[in-house]
Amino acid sequence: MMKKVTTSTLLKMKQQGEKITALTAYDASFAQTFDKAGIDFLLIGDSLGMVLQGNDDTLPVTVDEVAYHTRAVRKGTERAFVVADMPFMSYSTMEKAFDNAATLMAAGASMVKLEGGSWLNETIQGLTERGIPVCGHLGLTPQSVHKFGGFKIQGRSSQQANLMVQHANALQEAGCQLLVLECVPTSLGKMIAESLDIPVIGIGAGGGTDGQILVMHDMIGISANYMPKFSKNYLLDGRDIAAATECYIDEVRQGTFPGPEHSFE
Repeated sequence: MMKKVTTSTLLKMKQQGEKITALTAYDASFAQTFDKAGIDFLLIGDSLGMVLQGNDDTLPVTVDEVAYHTRAVRKGTERAFVVADMPFMSYSTMEKAFDNAATLMAAGASMVKLEGGSWLNETIQGLTERGIPVCGHLGLTPQSVHKFGGFKIQGRSSQQANLMVQHANALQEAGCQLLVLECVPTSLGKMIAESLDIPVIGIGAGGGTDGQILVMHDMIGISANYMPKFSKNYLLDGRDIAAATECYIDEVRQGTFPGPEHSFE
């Protein structure tokens, strides 16, 4: 029987310099395929609003929808660690955060993910005190897309970069056990990963982070809108989905993905 991945597993991988592999998943069939291929963790992302529902952004996604897909993913998962996104405004108050996180944990998540910086410290502390593990998310946070004026690279100025490092350390201090870092320059991704004790998982953050995550639809080249620069279609060269997943995992572990062509300077 495969040994389940836990927060301790992921922390040990960082400490030993082993790259962590992650994908989004939304149903039992894909979750099982990714799990059998050896993926380390699966994220039920609010990206489902775009790749499954066809919305322009993630904002319409509800807690009940994430819980539905979390139950499905959990059914198909034996080994991988399962993380569920907290949707837009589902943690706008402490009470909301506790209730909605409890819903996602009951649906099968082992951790919840929140977008934002040090202003979330009290919420993160409250969740962890109640036994709910938390993953942070910095950089391009899709729930703030309208504030950013679109899906744009974050942290390019020295001021922005320094502030993001401060927020990352504050999230760790508040109790986050993982951090997702999205669409930042490679040098900043490496700097944040090296400054934190917790694992930092990149998506468009270069190869210097402790691991990589992709939206599954991007990984197999079927996203409805466009293929992000930071992604790669692993279904090319005649692979089936299982082989594509294995190739992605191998390239992340070997450090060949992401390459410079998938990264930002």
